[in-house]
Amino acid sequence: MLLVPPVLVKTCSTVYRFARYYLGAPEFRQKGPPPILLRMLGPFVVLLTFAVLASGIALLFVGGSLRSQVLFLHKASFLFWLVAMAVHVLGHLLDTARVAPRDWMRRTRRSITGAGLRQWTIAASLVVGLLLGLLILARMAPWQGSVPSAGQSPAPSARR
Repeated sequence: MLLVPPVLVKTCSTVYRFARYYLGAPEFRQKGPPPILLRMLGPFVVLLTFAVLASGIALLFVGGSLRSQVLFLHKASFLFWLVAMAVHVLGHLLDTARVAPRDWMRRTRRSITGAGLRQWTIAASLVVGLLLGLLILARMAPWQGSVPSAGQSPAPSARR
């Protein structure tokens, strides 16, 4: 749940940049498009990210035979997401390592437009995620006692 708000923020900011570029905004056109592989991969990264998060959240609410199907979907979408995200991260690694620290370093932060807003947005999305996690904590109680950890014996009622 902690990840849902930051993922939504990231997706919205990416869609905003995408729209600004394709609508012809000069400051976005000047930088140019991402490499073709990353442009083709982008929609899959977004869809798979939402599939992993949505199926994970669904697992908190479904039961019975539907639970095994949702768990399979969650595991499968995660594997595809992992491959897509690895390519995505590697494709942006050098550029991100060069640009991202500017928002966080004291000597450059004040000269970067929007750095403060980005920092507050990240912090706010994490706080909202933490609150969502706390709200859903009660749904976790059945999971915590249902399966013994490695090396532990099952609960007395399960041994009969």
